[in-house]
Amino acid sequence: MSVKVEKTENNNEVKLEFTVEAAKFDEAIKTVYNKNAKYFNIPGFRKGKAPYQMVEKTYGVEIFYEDAFNEIAGEIYENGIKENNIDVVSNPKIDIVQIGKGQDLIFTAVVETKPEVKLGKYKGIEIEKVEYNVSDEDIEHELGHMAEKNARLVSIEDRPVESGDITVIDFEGFVGDKAFEGGKAENHELTIGSNTFIPGFEDQIIGMKIDEEREINVKFPEQYFSAELAGKDAMFKVKLHEIKRKEMPEINDELAKDISEFDTLAELKNSIKEKQEKSNEMKAKYEIEENAIKAVCETAKVEIPAGMVELEIDNMQKDIEQRLSYQGMRFDDYLKMINKTTEEFRSEYKEQAERQIKSRLVLEAIAVDAKLEATDEEITSKIKEMAESYGKNVDEVKDNPHLVEYVKNNLKTEKTIQYIVDNAKIK
Repeated sequence: MSVKVEKTENNNEVKLEFTVEAAKFDEAIKTVYNKNAKYFNIPGFRKGKAPYQMVEKTYGVEIFYEDAFNEIAGEIYENGIKENNIDVVSNPKIDIVQIGKGQDLIFTAVVETKPEVKLGKYKGIEIEKVEYNVSDEDIEHELGHMAEKNARLVSIEDRPVESGDITVIDFEGFVGDKAFEGGKAENHELTIGSNTFIPGFEDQIIGMKIDEEREINVKFPEQYFSAELAGKDAMFKVKLHEIKRKEMPEINDELAKDISEFDTLAELKNSIKEKQEKSNEMKAKYEIEENAIKAVCETAKVEIPAGMVELEIDNMQKDIEQRLSYQGMRFDDYLKMINKTTEEFRSEYKEQAERQIKSRLVLEAIAVDAKLEATDEEITSKIKEMAESYGKNVDEVKDNPHLVEYVKNNLKTEKTIQYIVDNAKIK
């Protein structure tokens, strides 16, 4: 196999031409035949038992070309990239120049490469000081949340529904005279004022009495996830079964004992304050780091290849698809819900993808310029921490080269960000 590499007329783009010996491609054809022989049905032979020559004669040898190419091209491409130390940042554009039995296989791959970063000022940048203080209101707010979790529900029978009540209702929705799918439920618990239902629905529950039935008229939002219902007028038949209200406990020493390890309310408040101060410190640290990264990126120049942006959006989309799958939702259904096409979705993420890529490239360039590296001791310490966190053996984690490289790069990025902040002028 031989590889020729040449730069194209486009910046950050190279073209590789691969020539693969005829014998290797012919061997790939035989491999593909052996994998797929069971699918061929030729008269005079049992299904899957026809010899290669008969399959070739019946269907033509060309039937194997695409699969044979796919059988060997991936490894050949990867080896060519590694041997020529090409830092690829896009998916390859493949073009087959010559293919056939008994012939050398020739194909090209056009790829975009990591762009050069021209750094601006990254030492002595000016960034605003970020500081968050814990107020008495913050502590009381958290105490209120803790008390609410320990509130008890009491049944209300002597008055109609008010805002803030928890109701138990039956309902069925209609568009015109037709009940629509998913619009019916029994003994459904709905908190009035939670805004979890169609706009206007909860307001019309207010004033209902137990066992009362009422027709509620609403209009579905124009951007509703179901295209069949979006913007439509609807009527719900509703029956009220129960009214409940949260009864909040008194916030005092007794509550502190019930909901925490502390004996007094004062001790609980101090604990809340300490936790919020730590949380605020982390929040401030993160914002300072983000501001520092933004500042150094503004003075740096880099031409980001289009293919690199597309690959970044691919990864962002895959991440969203995975998170949606945890909620039992498919990506296509999510697009319908937000009323967008795949192209519109990807277009909206383009700017964010470009920012993320530039930040990453600039931080890498600063690390090289400032000669910042993660030490063996730092890498070992981090791997040990990860192993303990996941209940794995340290050697087991260290034997994973991809994980070790991931840890190394993360540590170097953290060190670079800290370097920028340490050398910044914080006003």
